[in-house]
Amino acid sequence: MRSGPPTDDDLVAAHRAGDQGAFAALVGRHSGSLRALAVRTLHHPEDAADVVQEALASAYRRAGEYRGDASVRTWLHRILVNACVDRIRYDRRRATLPLAGEGTVRDLAGEVATRLVLADALAALPVEQRLAVVLVDAQGWSVGEAAHLLEVPAGTVKSRCARGRARLAELVGHLREDP
Repeated sequence: MRSGPPTDDDLVAAHRAGDQGAFAALVGRHSGSLRALAVRTLHHPEDAADVVQEALASAYRRAGEYRGDASVRTWLHRILVNACVDRIRYDRRRATLPLAGEGTVRDLAGEVATRLVLADALAALPVEQRLAVVLVDAQGWSVGEAAHLLEVPAGTVKSRCARGRARLAELVGHLREDP
């Protein structure tokens, strides 16, 4: 008998078997990274919260379909990515980021302006490039993990990141401070 906390696979199996708390434990483990990915992809916290809820509800209902080909983490993130892409396709409006709660008086206007420029630049990227850049550069996923999640070869993720970074450099290069 194994000791220690249950693995993600254990929790999925327990959820399938009717354990009411197993899925909640999965959500507790992964909701932060799911939320962060959704916010960075959609640029609107309320839309991101809605999409995370939709993705988790979908995962809850479809847990019986989980085959174990990928990790549970990758499976949950794939469901979320699909939901984000669906939302982007459905709603092409680009909302701006609201003011952050912890900004200080020092240069709040400059910080907000920078965030808006960055959000607009990221939103200007094609969805495929945006997802690759967000997963690899913002979320810290390896190219291999991102490739598995997006169901494309690793070289495709690398090229999408390179093209996305190049375009972002064009769009926000003016924000660099000269040394």
